[in-house]
Amino acid sequence: MSVLTAAAASAQNYDEAMRDAGMVDVAEMDSTLVVELMYASGNNFVGQDMYGSLRKAYLHPEAAAGLLKAQRALEREHPGYRLKVCDAARPMSVQRRMFNKVKGTSKANYVSNPARGGGLHNYGLAVDITIVDAQGRELPMGTPVDHLGPESNIDKEQNLVDRGIITDSERKNRLLLRKVMRSGGFTTLRTEWWHFNFRSRAAARARYKRLDF
Repeated sequence: MSVLTAAAASAQNYDEAMRDAGMVDVAEMDSTLVVELMYASGNNFVGQDMYGSLRKAYLHPEAAAGLLKAQRALEREHPGYRLKVCDAARPMSVQRRMFNKVKGTSKANYVSNPARGGGLHNYGLAVDITIVDAQGRELPMGTPVDHLGPESNIDKEQNLVDRGIITDSERKNRLLLRKVMRSGGFTTLRTEWWHFNFRSRAAARARYKRLDF
């Protein structure tokens, strides 16, 4: 496994370190993408800003190319709709802070343990995402992004509809999101309707650089 060390990046801000690591700013590649990083504010399950100066959404170039394919697919299916990136590449330093905030709680199951190598966000190979309409309003998905609970699971959505927990329209919006993201080469995560992976963990650890700063 190739790992990017932090020695030369310690005096740099996150944007410089991301670019040095070979990540690309997705909004520079496609200005129609909406970017609002949830961990750059307190509006997330941790309840505080985890990112400091990081405000742009970076991905590995391969994942970024897949995201642009998904955006094009969404535009073809629903002109005016756009993808909204809520989280993308995440440095290991942030992963450690995030895990330490939830360690010992039920939320720890939702954060990849940095002691075990972290997760695909730490390679720029995962994205948390939703859809906005032509007015910039998020489509209703039954829960907000980053809602940790069974209501966010994707494997029993019809049951959630039948029980009145989410609406059929919200289920269809989730299906649309999955359809366009899969067209870009992404795979799903069972517990989070907003999370998509571009590579497996095994592939990431064997072939890609971790964002170890």
